[in-house]
Amino acid sequence: MSGVRNGAAEEEGLVVALGRALPPVLPVGHATAVFCMGTCFHRQRAVTDLAIVANGARHRPDAWGMPRLDRFEEDPRAYRSGFWATIPIPAQERPGQVELTVEARLEGGSTACARIGTIAVVPRQEPARDARLPEAGARALIAICMATYNPDAELFRIQIESIRGQTDRDWICLISDDCSEANPFEAIRNTVEGDPRFVVSRADRRQGFYRNFERALNMAPADAELVALSDQDDRWYPDKLEALRAAIGPAQLAYSDLRRVDEHGEVRAETLWKGRRRNDTNLASLLISNSIPGAACLFRRQTIERSLPFPDGPGWDFHDHWLAVVALALGDIAYVDRPLYDYVQHPRAVLGRVASGQEPPRPLDSFDRWRAAYFSLYLQREFLARVLLARCDAELTSRKRRALRLFIDATRSPLAFAWLAGRSARALVGRNDTLRVEEVLAKGIVWRHLIALSAGRREQPGRFTRDARMPPVNPGAVEQRQRRWLAP
Repeated sequence: MSGVRNGAAEEEGLVVALGRALPPVLPVGHATAVFCMGTCFHRQRAVTDLAIVANGARHRPDAWGMPRLDRFEEDPRAYRSGFWATIPIPAQERPGQVELTVEARLEGGSTACARIGTIAVVPRQEPARDARLPEAGARALIAICMATYNPDAELFRIQIESIRGQTDRDWICLISDDCSEANPFEAIRNTVEGDPRFVVSRADRRQGFYRNFERALNMAPADAELVALSDQDDRWYPDKLEALRAAIGPAQLAYSDLRRVDEHGEVRAETLWKGRRRNDTNLASLLISNSIPGAACLFRRQTIERSLPFPDGPGWDFHDHWLAVVALALGDIAYVDRPLYDYVQHPRAVLGRVASGQEPPRPLDSFDRWRAAYFSLYLQREFLARVLLARCDAELTSRKRRALRLFIDATRSPLAFAWLAGRSARALVGRNDTLRVEEVLAKGIVWRHLIALSAGRREQPGRFTRDARMPPVNPGAVEQRQRRWLAP
């Protein structure tokens, strides 16, 4: 068997190329799922069936034989070479590796295999214990995990002062900086200098907000039983931590309402729920459309431990969405029915251009919008559902497990598809917690079947053939409902 080079492997005429890298490592004892997408074809014979094998376990891909016009231009045999799959990876009990292989059945009945990569299974890194802890007998320590990148100096100062001003004093703040430029990073260090409750760690390369929050969570000391998330440019009210601590009780997560303001402090909305209903009990609704901002939350350590490492999905990954669905999968969510902080919306924030109405979506035709809806919305959420089943199955209630199964089955089962598409009718009786995203998801699923029909068994593109490549993530185009909800 040949090795893997630049995501591609070839054996006995079988050519396999991955379009995205596999996760490099998986900690011992952590179950997960891995999304694979790429192309597979044989130079001499037709491929009649395909499987992905992970450490000996065979899995059928979610789609294969999909049209790839880019690969057809390189090799005429590669027209229907596209495939994608979400592969469950059971918890590994000892260090080693997980090997993934493509197994292709060829015309004539023979089989060809090619290794597509390995995932190293490494010892679990236990959180460090921190010496700067409250005295014995104090309440559970809260680790505030903040992610920063080139923050506005004044907004950052205001946020730090609002944390210092908390009535709850049993906290430590871990700041993970995503390799900010020299001057902003120096401003971060100067703002917290001399206060031992703040720990600043700068990454050696930029990873983006999703991985930066993951890095911040990994900094939380083992002694911290509770974890709060913090953005770099909000303003917490003095009793934010106190109120969330009082509210969490036996729940996995407590969160609050918020007030939306601009960078000058002008109020845009006194509540997050203008135009949308709150949801913190229905796992299907929360999976479909997140309504729990990370900066509003206080989590139990169990939720954080089940969330790490963050999964790498096919769409736009959001830390708060992932953490919220893990918390609800594990147990209950509590709510404080009043704003506990000001969410500052401005064009320089990660979602600021969308939220402030300054980033119009790039135009797409209808078919490409449906393609984006499939990959960036439906397939992303289906992937999260599979990871939840892998990591939280023992704690799931039968109702929550059934909701995840129905969502996963929506591309194969007419009944499951009807369940998903029909959920948008809930808005007619005021249950608009998902902003009717189900309608967009249904169009994405229809695209997945139409693209397969358009390719049929052709060996080359036809008149109406389209491409099944994953499109670039375009949140402005596929999250228009979210955009309208957060607009001024």
